[in-house]
Amino acid sequence: MKIDITFKSIPSSESLKAHIHEKFDRFDKILDYPAEAHVVLAEEKLRSIAEINFTCDKLKIHAKDEADEKNMYAAIDGLSEKVRIQIQKSKDKLRQHLAGNKHSIKDEFFDDTVAEPA
Repeated sequence: MKIDITFKSIPSSESLKAHIHEKFDRFDKILDYPAEAHVVLAEEKLRSIAEINFTCDKLKIHAKDEADEKNMYAAIDGLSEKVRIQIQKSKDKLRQHLAGNKHSIKDEFFDDTVAEPA
């Protein structure tokens, strides 16, 4: 996974970069295609804000998380959890769509019209 990190109004930190890579590199296991992520870390007054634009094939996720008292690690953890949930929802939706046990609306319509006259 390719991860770009932007620090906005805070100094660059290797420990924050390592924490981001640790949290987001695990998504490679559940994704089917290579992914790209652009993470923006910012601090405003007493809040730490982590924001991500995540792209993988047809899946595009934009998420944002905030933490109080300038705790950037908590914001990154919350952000990774939000992205994980959205990836899981997308995979479940795709799995249900490709399940193959669906019937079309036309089939229901023709079954109803044939059943009424008899």
